[in-house]
Amino acid sequence: MEKEPVTRASVVAATTAELAQRWGLSEHDSPEGREASLLLRQQDGRLELAGDSRRYGKPLQVDFVAGRAAHRRRFGGGRGQLIARACGLGKVATPSVIDATAGLGRDAFVLASLGARVLLIERVAAIAALLDDGLRRARQDVDTAEIAAAMTLMQGDACRDLEALIQASGAEPDVIHLDPMFPHRDKSALVKKEMRVFRELAGDDDDAAQLLEAALDMATYRVVVKRPRKAPPLAGPAPRHVLEGKTSRYDLYVHRAMQS
Repeated sequence: MEKEPVTRASVVAATTAELAQRWGLSEHDSPEGREASLLLRQQDGRLELAGDSRRYGKPLQVDFVAGRAAHRRRFGGGRGQLIARACGLGKVATPSVIDATAGLGRDAFVLASLGARVLLIERVAAIAALLDDGLRRARQDVDTAEIAAAMTLMQGDACRDLEALIQASGAEPDVIHLDPMFPHRDKSALVKKEMRVFRELAGDDDDAAQLLEAALDMATYRVVVKRPRKAPPLAGPAPRHVLEGKTSRYDLYVHRAMQS
C-alpha cells in the first residue's frame, strides 16, 4: 500500500526514535523472490538502515560531519567542481537549488557547502529518515552547522507532487537537480550493495522522464540531470549543454541565463 505524502513538519519535527518506529521496515520481497530484512535501527546515537551484510553490505547511514562528506568539503575543489558549474554556482551567482532525487544527500551537501540553499526531496520514507538524522547531527557540529542550516528536507514524490512540495517548503526553484537511478556499472561490491538497497526500496526510477517534465515546468533558470558518462539522455527534449567528467556527466536544460 502506498504511504501518504509526508510534509516537512512531520519529518523534521519527529525525533530519531519516532522516525525509526514510524518507518521501521520488516520483511521485504527481493526481486529474486527471496525474503530479505531491512530495518531502521539506532546504533551509537545515529539512525541506520541495515540488513544481511552479505546482500546489502554495511548499514546505510547519513554522515555529513566526517568521512567522505568531510573530505570533499575540504578538498573537493570548490566552485570549480562539475556539479557546481552545472548548477550555475559561478563566482557571483548562488542560486537556490531543488535536489528532487536527494538519495543520501551527498550532492545536496556539496552544493550547500558552496553557499547554495538546497531543498532535498526524497520519496523513500526510510531514506528520508536517514537524511533527517544526518542533518540533525550536522546541525550540532561546529564545522557543518551553517551548511546544514541551508538544507531543508521534504519527504514526498517529486514526480507527482513537485510543485506542492516546493510551495510547502518556501524554496525558490532557480535550479532543479535530478539524479535518477541508472544501472550501476561500477565493479565495487560495496557500491552494488548500496544501490541494491535503493532499488529494492524505490525501484528503477521508471518515471524519470516524467520527473524531468515536471522539473522543466517548475525551474526558473535550468534543470540539471546527472547521468553516467555514456548513458543516453532522459527521454524528452534534448539538453542545451553537456558537461562531462571522467565517469559522469551533467545534461543542462536551460530556460534563461542565470542572474548574478
